[in-house]
Amino acid sequence: MLTEIKQVQENAQLLHTEGEVEQAINAMATAINQELKESNPVLLCVMNGGLVVAGKLLTQLNFPLTIDAVNASRYGNQTNGSEIHWKQKPATDLKGRVVLIVDDILDEGITLEAIQEYCQEQGAAKIYSAVLIDKNINKTKPVTADFIGLEVEDHYLYGYGMDYKGYLRNAAGIYACAKG
Repeated sequence: MLTEIKQVQENAQLLHTEGEVEQAINAMATAINQELKESNPVLLCVMNGGLVVAGKLLTQLNFPLTIDAVNASRYGNQTNGSEIHWKQKPATDLKGRVVLIVDDILDEGITLEAIQEYCQEQGAAKIYSAVLIDKNINKTKPVTADFIGLEVEDHYLYGYGMDYKGYLRNAAGIYACAKG
């Protein structure tokens, strides 16, 4: 597996440098601070992809909030999505709360839609979403994100929380895997 990972890294294309990604996260934090400063939100980190983005955002959000996590995935350690698997639901009571869902990427929107529906079922007062990457795909998505860091074309990506078969989430930059 490590040979495959090294090959992916060697053939990948850097789309956004660490500096560009950090700038995008800073801009997201500014917008989130403006919108949610008086709302006492629950920040729901979508594991595992949203971990890096949520961590980078948290120290820049200058208002009281509660942190929790949700783990609903269509990918697992694969490169194609399938049905949603719920591994962890939030422990925090969402009833009457404003919820900010933080994830790495808005791809087809199926996972984010399912998490938003879950939050609605739990009685959330209002639901926002923040994604580092909004991928431009050739089909209509069932949801849109309220806060978006960067937009990219349709590539398989890794870095800043996004993975290739469970690896490379820790890459400092956004990379597109070579097609092949």
